[in-house]
Amino acid sequence: MEFFMGYDDEKVQKKGCVVHGNIVSFMVFLAPLPTFYKIFKNKSSEGFQSIPYVVALLSAMLLLYYGFLKTNAILIITINCIGCVIEVAYLLMYIIYAPRKQKISTLWMMLGADVGGLGITMIITTFIVTGSKRVHAVGWICAIFNIAVFAAPLSIMRRVIKTKSVEYMPFSLSLFLTLCATMWFFYGLFDKDYYIMLPNVLGFLFGFAQMALYLIYKNANNKIENNINTPEQQPAEWGITVHTTQHDCDGNKTNFPSSEMEMKADNQV
Repeated sequence: MEFFMGYDDEKVQKKGCVVHGNIVSFMVFLAPLPTFYKIFKNKSSEGFQSIPYVVALLSAMLLLYYGFLKTNAILIITINCIGCVIEVAYLLMYIIYAPRKQKISTLWMMLGADVGGLGITMIITTFIVTGSKRVHAVGWICAIFNIAVFAAPLSIMRRVIKTKSVEYMPFSLSLFLTLCATMWFFYGLFDKDYYIMLPNVLGFLFGFAQMALYLIYKNANNKIENNINTPEQQPAEWGITVHTTQHDCDGNKTNFPSSEMEMKADNQV
C-alpha cells in the first residue's frame, strides 16, 4: 500500500512540475513583449538580435515533434504549440522593422535552422532510425538544442560586458528562463527523462549568470552619465579669481585681473 502511495505521490509531483513548467514557460515566451513593443513603437529593431528567437523557435518545434513521439506528453505538445506561434510572431515583427541586412540574415537563419533543421531531423528519424530508438534520437537532438537556447544569450552577455549596459538584456527574461529551467529539471527528474533534465541544469546556470551580470551592470549607465555631467572645474562657484596674461611694450608678461574686476574698479572711481 505504501508503495502505491509513493507512486501516486511521484505522479502528482511530476504533474505539478509539468503544470508549473508550462505556466513559467508561457511567461518566458511572453517576457520579450516589452522589447518588441519598443521595436514596434520606434519602428526600429533598436540593435536587438534575432538569433535567440530563431533558436527558440527551432527548439519549440523539435520539442513539439518529441512530444508527438513520446507517450503521455500532452502538456509538452500544448506549450510548444503556443511557443511556436509566439516565436513566429516575434520574428515577423523583427523582420518588418529591422534594417535590410538584418532582415535578410534573419530570413536565411529561419530557412536554414528552423525549416531545414526540423526537416532534416524528421527525415533522419523517419527513414533511418526506427522503433523506440526514434524517441531517443529526437530526445538527444532536443537536448542539444535546449542547450543552444540557453546558450543563445551568451552573445548578449558579451555585449553587456563590453558596453557595460544591460539595455539589451531584460532581467525578466533571465529570471523566467531560470525558473523555467528549474521546473523542467524536476519534471525530467520525476519522469526519468534525461533529455529534458540534463539541459535544464545548464539552463539554470546560464540564467543565474545572466541575472548576476544584470545586477553588476544595471547602474553602470547612471554612473557614466553622472561623471559626464559633472564639470571638472567650476571656478565661479568656488570664488576663484581668473587672471589673464598680457604682454607690455617691452615684451614682459603682466598679469591683469579679469575684465569683470576691471569693470568694478571703474565703477568705484
